[in-house]
Amino acid sequence: MIRLNNVSKTYRTDKVETLAVKDIDLHVAKGEFVAMMGPSGCGKSTLLNLIGLLDRPGQGSIEVEGIPITRYRDKQVAQLRNATFGFIFQSFHLIPDLRVIDNVELPLLYRSMAAGERRRLAKEALEKVGLGARMDHFPNQLSGGQQQRVAIARAIVGRPQVLLADEPT
Repeated sequence: MIRLNNVSKTYRTDKVETLAVKDIDLHVAKGEFVAMMGPSGCGKSTLLNLIGLLDRPGQGSIEVEGIPITRYRDKQVAQLRNATFGFIFQSFHLIPDLRVIDNVELPLLYRSMAAGERRRLAKEALEKVGLGARMDHFPNQLSGGQQQRVAIARAIVGRPQVLLADEPT
């Protein structure tokens, strides 16, 4: 399903070069559950961003379903990412000016899906996380735990093959 071959990622600023991950080899088969653990700052979030195609490696290759993503243009990578991955970010990344239902619908906007179908799937996802009654609220009207469940609903609404969660608690 997902393969990383000799993947490294370095972040550079004017004064500092930081090697975030180095020479990572990883294979995750379909249906497999994988957890990464380590101290703060060791590269877990960077590795999740690479696996989820939010970032490209400085060295090495990433394959999804046997296809190297280096062959893909940015638009193709975005389409593959949207069709394959669901993300639960550490800080949730909810849009404060959008109602909960609209936040959950966001990943479906890029799938050429009818508005009614998007709304139905978003309601279904919110029901799954116990927030069906809160769909018309705004994120700031929810507790931290409820916001996390909105982020989970948004991650699962598109029925992704892979769910990536950063600091799930």
